[in-house]
Amino acid sequence: MPTRNPLANILAVVVGIIVISVSLALGFVVFVGIAGFMLVMAAIVTIRIWWAKRRFGAQKTGEPDQATKRTSTIRVIEGEFTEVSPPQDKDRRR
Repeated sequence: MPTRNPLANILAVVVGIIVISVSLALGFVVFVGIAGFMLVMAAIVTIRIWWAKRRFGAQKTGEPDQATKRTSTIRVIEGEFTEVSPPQDKDRRR
């Protein structure tokens, strides 16, 4: 809202420019802070994934795990069985 006093108009414009400049500067600082945080988190996740792949990949190429050891010691037990049919109900035969 323009006023009749030109000094008040100039002061309002200067204060407006200062407020907008400070807002842009703070917004840029917050943006850089968030971008930096995301960059650090991405680096941490990347290093963690690399470390896990290296750790678990070494187990695949190294000594056999417990499951492989168990399959080599499987024993077969032989035996005989007789198949028994279920009992017939006497009332159904009549």
